[in-house]
Amino acid sequence: MSTTRHLVNRQRRLATVAAERTAAPAPVPNPVEPGKLPDDNTGKDAAGVEAADGEAEPQEKPEKPESKEPRPGRPPRLRIRLPAVLCAATVLLGAFAVWSFTSAGSLRDDPSRQNTALTDISRTSEVKGQITEAVGAVFSYNYASPAKADAAVKTYLTGRAVQQHRDMLAEVRAQAPKQKLVLTTTVTESGVELLDGDRARLLIFADQSNTRTGKSEETTYAAAMFAVDAVRRGGTWRISAIDTFTR
Repeated sequence: MSTTRHLVNRQRRLATVAAERTAAPAPVPNPVEPGKLPDDNTGKDAAGVEAADGEAEPQEKPEKPESKEPRPGRPPRLRIRLPAVLCAATVLLGAFAVWSFTSAGSLRDDPSRQNTALTDISRTSEVKGQITEAVGAVFSYNYASPAKADAAVKTYLTGRAVQQHRDMLAEVRAQAPKQKLVLTTTVTESGVELLDGDRARLLIFADQSNTRTGKSEETTYAAAMFAVDAVRRGGTWRISAIDTFTR
């Protein structure tokens, strides 16, 4: 009987010890820092991402939304409204149109500005042809027939051009009988600079040859450029002034 009682008591003690062990509280984990999760020994970091080769990957920081407020130290951006720009451009264009119309009207009304050299083709061709012939005649001289040169002066020159031509050819006339000079002028190109009714101004390009027909014949060549003013009288254009661009 005693043996049986001892066995029973022993089993009761073992059962009590096992129950106390089962009811014992779990060990308290190590304290963790705020914002971090405790490691669970599974190879994951605080963010729950599995680390490679035992090293924890850095946690990406959330991007902060871009602030629309101007940064300190920088001037705020200017906001230009499109309607205001268009309005200013319209005003400027209107002012320019008014100025252009007024200027064009004043040019048309000014007699000195009336130039039809590019619009009146027939009159332009007429003055070019007649003045080309006149230049060739008055700037050519033959010692054997001085009367022909005098007739050309009376036919093609008028006003100041008469005295200007006399001064320009004075030396030729003086030396022509002794050296038996023959002066020939040929117009190579001409352009009408101004054409206003019965007045015109032309730019002349010419080649000149001066030949001495004495014992030893000798010829020299030269190029000339000058401008002439012309007037139309009785249907004929005559040279009224000669401009050699020299003072």
